[in-house]
Amino acid sequence: MTDKVEIISALEFVANINEKKDCLMAQDNTQNDPSVLWFNIDVPKGHGFVAGDRVRVTVEKL
Repeated sequence: MTDKVEIISALEFVANINEKKDCLMAQDNTQNDPSVLWFNIDVPKGHGFVAGDRVRVTVEKL
């Protein structure tokens, strides 16, 4: 088992949550392909990401 997982995807959209944070999202809109990974992560304002940007999300056990 690994202590690190990476997801590389284009941002589907950036949602405005409140005055301090936005939410970056990429998800399988069909939920029919069990191999598709998706994410939904809050980030501080001022990040500069826009829908369509290609990103890498890394999750590591510390």
